[in-house]
Amino acid sequence: MTELRVGLVGYGVAGAFFHAPLIAATPGMRLSAVVTGDPGRAAEVSGKYGARVVGDAADLWNGADPVDLVVIASPNRTHVPLAEAALKAGLPVVVDKPLAATAGQARGLVELARARGLMLTVFQNRRWDGDFLTLGRLVSAGELGEVTRLESRFERWRPVPKGGWRETGGTDEVAGLLYDLGSHLVDQALRLLGPVVAVYAESDVRRPGVNADDDTFIALSHSGGARSHLWAGAVTPRLGPRFRVLGSRAGYLKYGLDVQEEQLRAGLTPASPGFGAEPPERWGTLGTDDDTRVVPTEPGAYAGFYPAVAATLRQGAPPPVGPEEVVEALTVLEAARRSAAERRVVTL
Repeated sequence: MTELRVGLVGYGVAGAFFHAPLIAATPGMRLSAVVTGDPGRAAEVSGKYGARVVGDAADLWNGADPVDLVVIASPNRTHVPLAEAALKAGLPVVVDKPLAATAGQARGLVELARARGLMLTVFQNRRWDGDFLTLGRLVSAGELGEVTRLESRFERWRPVPKGGWRETGGTDEVAGLLYDLGSHLVDQALRLLGPVVAVYAESDVRRPGVNADDDTFIALSHSGGARSHLWAGAVTPRLGPRFRVLGSRAGYLKYGLDVQEEQLRAGLTPASPGFGAEPPERWGTLGTDDDTRVVPTEPGAYAGFYPAVAATLRQGAPPPVGPEEVVEALTVLEAARRSAAERRVVTL
């Protein structure tokens, strides 16, 4: 079986801690080339993965040693033009979230990929968080009964800004938490509870020196009658539960973030013992105030993303994240941005 040569555009947080280690851990894939202009990152790429370093993304498809798959983990504003260029060059593409700033831009990429007969998928890795997998299993098994409310949070306490385009950039940079963590929150809500018919949002900038939203709330009304309340914040001195999900029979309560990001940042790989496994003291609970039991968290499964990409390219399997699903999520995010700006409910 021919090895798939992967070209990675960008070696910042997303490229270094998520994509590169997951690609390297996938049988039949090789991290062949990385686009970065940073000398320190270039040295790490060469030493850690044996990949060649190139200075321009076009070298991945115009150079003497082209790749078989392009992964885009560069700043958000570059996602659309780079994905478009790679697709026009005849290469399948993985794009880190968010795919685009608007649903219209995303739809254009989907149509281009379809016309060229190429795979386009998006790294919505939080679908494979252990707690979300656990919640999905509980809902599918009917343990909660009919789900009426999803409360979901990605909150942090970062009173001092870290700097960088994610905080200082504006709309043209697709900066801020609405499109960053909000991409995950909305995607999970859609996967769990289905289509959205109305959106209300509040989005604020709380810290001096920050230009993009760092305190955002989104309320979704789903077509099936359930409601989602979603929080993304960098200024949260007392963190709320990661999940509080209420149903007609029981509720699920879970604190703390999935362990995989923490493990990847610490240098672990999917081959490391215990990767993705959450310790029992962090498990969530299911039931009512009168009758509650601890629920073991499913192992996180980020390592399954790139094998699924390989199956799409080799066997024609569906991509791990359908691009049409991403268009749906971006439609909701656009409505949330409009709702926050106009201080009203937006109907879809």
